Amino acid sequence: MNNTVRIAIVDPIDPSRNSIKNLLLGIDWVWLEAECSRYEFFSEIVEQTGPDVALISLDADAQRGLALVAEVALAHPTCAVMVVSKSQEGSLILQAMRNGAKEFLSAPLRLDDFMSALDRIRGASGNKQGKSKTSRIVTLVGASGGVGCTSLAVNLGCALAMNEENSVAVIDLDLALGDADVWLDIIPDYTIQDVADNITRLDYSMLKRSLTQHATGAFLLPRPVHLSSTPPMTPEQLQRVVALLKATFSHLIIDVTKTFSPLDMAAMEVSDNIFIVTQLDLPCLRNVVRINSFLEDKGLGARVKVLVNRAGMGESQISMNKALETIGREVFAQIPNEYATVIESRNNGIPFVQEQPKSRISRAIQQLALNVDSSVATVAEEVEVEKPKRSGLFRFLGSK
Repeated sequence: MNNTVRIAIVDPIDPSRNSIKNLLLGIDWVWLEAECSRYEFFSEIVEQTGPDVALISLDADAQRGLALVAEVALAHPTCAVMVVSKSQEGSLILQAMRNGAKEFLSAPLRLDDFMSALDRIRGASGNKQGKSKTSRIVTLVGASGGVGCTSLAVNLGCALAMNEENSVAVIDLDLALGDADVWLDIIPDYTIQDVADNITRLDYSMLKRSLTQHATGAFLLPRPVHLSSTPPMTPEQLQRVVALLKATFSHLIIDVTKTFSPLDMAAMEVSDNIFIVTQLDLPCLRNVVRINSFLEDKGLGARVKVLVNRAGMGESQISMNKALETIGREVFAQIPNEYATVIESRNNGIPFVQEQPKSRISRAIQQLALNVDSSVATVAEEVEVEKPKRSGLFRFLGSK
């Protein structure tokens, strides 16, 4: 398992050791190589198991723990030493770092702190310890109402999850009218509201209990049951939830509203890709230009990719050549129009990638799932347009 990070921990205090262990066991790509309750045995355990990271708690006996840090760092230079302690005294931190610790973390250990420390260690070592499975965050936003964002988000998440190498969570951020649970025929026990209510004591195990798993393997964090005029959490709290999910899921798919609310923007800010979903009609294409301009102003333009949904509806649509000329950028992928398949899927509560995997639309979503990581799309028709320019109705949108 080339992506696995192997960790050994030592903490003579049983409750805190168990807390650390439970946190690590929640991360799919972290392997708990060994746990130890005695300082005097730990160096030998590291010698025998050869972990990538040694996590040493100082709270049972700071001086013996510091001596162990120096012993492990000296005897096993390829093993990165992390230290965790409730004490944040400068002298203790300084001594731990002088003894060879790469990171000093506060107890109780927080998942986001641990993940950040692990990233810094990998970066400093040139990632020689093994690369963790990096998580990819994709947010879908519609260029207009009814363009099929939720359908694409749910089916993309399920298509990714059907690959056993992936772990996928879908977040329904349409807090008022989201219906991802309907598309998956899920009656959830918990929603994003429950996560918000427990945000101050949120950890990974609590967060994962708030998710509902679909038969395809995808997990769903659904919108609240009851309508409310106020959002359940702040943008900063949402980003913490996303950071916790990112620690263990290979892919996060976020379905946002079309209001560009603070929560929507918080999701986009942490996303690797922002998919603008459009149809080939004038109102949608106009909004693609407006949204793209808005996101460029926010410094997010490089993350934007355009998905054309319901492609191939015939003469009622604007041609792809004209669409490319209008929006002034390439189309990342085209999803064919199979209205009957989609409606049947929604009414049955079964994703079409699961119910009709050989249909044209399912194959397009499966290809999109493959392209999410590579960022290279295979479109149904090759269209060459040299240096597209905005014209006519859209010229004013490109002017500064």
